[in-house]
Amino acid sequence: MGQSETADIGNSRQRELERLRPEKVKNPGKGTDSAISRKVTLVIPVFNEAANLNELVRRCVQSCTTLEAPFEIILVDDGSSDDSAKIITSLARENRGTVVGVFLNRNYGQHAAVMAGFTAAAGDIVITLDADLQNPPEEIPKLVAKIEEGYDVVGTVRTPRQDPVFRKVASRIVNKAAKKSTGVLMNDYGCMLRAYRRHIVDAMLKCHERSTFIPILANGFARRTAEIEVKHNHRGRGDSKYGLWKLINLQFDLLTSMTTFPLRLLSVMGTIISAAGVGFGIFILIMRIAMGAEWAAEGVFTLFAVLFIFIGTQFIGMGLLGEYIGRIYHDVRARPRYFIQEIIGSNKKENENIVEDRDKE
Repeated sequence: MGQSETADIGNSRQRELERLRPEKVKNPGKGTDSAISRKVTLVIPVFNEAANLNELVRRCVQSCTTLEAPFEIILVDDGSSDDSAKIITSLARENRGTVVGVFLNRNYGQHAAVMAGFTAAAGDIVITLDADLQNPPEEIPKLVAKIEEGYDVVGTVRTPRQDPVFRKVASRIVNKAAKKSTGVLMNDYGCMLRAYRRHIVDAMLKCHERSTFIPILANGFARRTAEIEVKHNHRGRGDSKYGLWKLINLQFDLLTSMTTFPLRLLSVMGTIISAAGVGFGIFILIMRIAMGAEWAAEGVFTLFAVLFIFIGTQFIGMGLLGEYIGRIYHDVRARPRYFIQEIIGSNKKENENIVEDRDKE
């Protein structure tokens, strides 16, 4: 090989190193320049949010542009019945490479839609948020700045929270149950505006259970977690997709998909009630001997009350066991957690990888 060819190869390698060298961008959290060599992906589940989509994408693009780093916005249509799918299609075609539309064949729920978005995400930092604009996209740079401090997961606390009272009460229950099951202390597991590093997303995609509560699942793989305060706005357009019944279902998903604590609690309660029943029976026997049969007859209604307590406990136990058995049944069938019908706005190679990943599941 001649000297000129060797020089050309050396220059080529030097140009490649220069191309891969991290860019200098402004860190929005500290106000100083720092080297950033990562792509940011926004994953946004969409269900009947046609009224908000154009403004959502516009504000997300403006917010991500301030990062001065590559970014993409993945809109996952979760079987919407309004014009959301049409708007996503239009946005993806007009902003190819920046906006990607992922279309599920029907409604699978928010967390399944987010997992579908994760399969299409190419970023080193993946941020999730809702499409209702209650979580302002302008808060995205805060999450990026925080996760670049070395955290694996960055959660958020909505301050002040603009939700009805029953939503706040339900969130407190979720937060306490989550802390109990994971041991990770976070104050607002219900806020979807969160940031994850790539290896956390990859770890979640390897989990194939059907009922997934993403914030808790992510914290189970995270070594370092953090939480920051973000703004929370009133819903301007559209209706909330979480009614009372969906919140109740969320509680069951949380309790039965992440921990066996309810079964253990049931065993403890059963032991206490059984011991109390034995003690009460001994008491009735002693009083019958001491006071006569007439006294015992006067306690018939008390015995009925105790009987009802036992019957109620049995039904609670059967309900919980049925919940776990039902989940075992769904996992044994091993049906896909979701089905991606179409992807618009991504290149062919990415589409093939996504289909391949989906088939592996």
